[in-house]
Amino acid sequence: MDRILVIDDDAELCSLVGEYLESEGFHVEAVYDGERGLEKARKGEYVLVVLDVMLPGINGFEVLRRLRGTSRVPVLLLTARGEDVDRIVGLEIGADDYLPKPFNPRELVARTREAKPAGSAVPEIVRVGDIELDPGTRVVRRAGKPVDLTSVEFGLLEALLREAGRVITRERLAAVVLSRKFSPFDRSIDMHVSKVRKKLGDVEGENEHIKTVRGVGYIFALPRTADTTT
Repeated sequence: MDRILVIDDDAELCSLVGEYLESEGFHVEAVYDGERGLEKARKGEYVLVVLDVMLPGINGFEVLRRLRGTSRVPVLLLTARGEDVDRIVGLEIGADDYLPKPFNPRELVARTREAKPAGSAVPEIVRVGDIELDPGTRVVRRAGKPVDLTSVEFGLLEALLREAGRVITRERLAAVVLSRKFSPFDRSIDMHVSKVRKKLGDVEGENEHIKTVRGVGYIFALPRTADTTT
């Protein structure tokens, strides 16, 4: 059974979330403070960590920062509604997505299903230029060297690679990668693209794997002398 860790000091919310997720076939563990939450997240094998920003002891940002030093487990950050700064900071630190409070538990269930690993089929490796992405092992290499990506960053890069040479709109990326409708004020996709670019060693105007198509979306640039292979 897939395990989910909820780190939130609101015991009533944890209980409600647990009921919904367990009815969907997940096993839920709840921790009410940052220190113990971080310890369990590091030691356990979870398909998702649901992490509140406001926690006693160390806050959610610090938990996330420390966790990202050793783990790529998908993290869904719970933020106060309207706190755009919290969302941006969370994405910069390494959150895969965010959900503003209060939220409908059904939306959390939908996000959780997207965080689950894919089925047993083993997709073929995707190679474009010096980038190689293996969906089976979820490993990315640039010029043979591993690139450490979070779950959402991996999904974003895979979406771009599979349509290398073609523009993908922000709306489509939000639907495919984040499983939600794109909002003009939502900077999540842009933040994730920025982080992937940095990890791929992109330099604006010089060596760019991912290019911005202003007002539309992004495109993974095809090498001039090579074609996409899968």
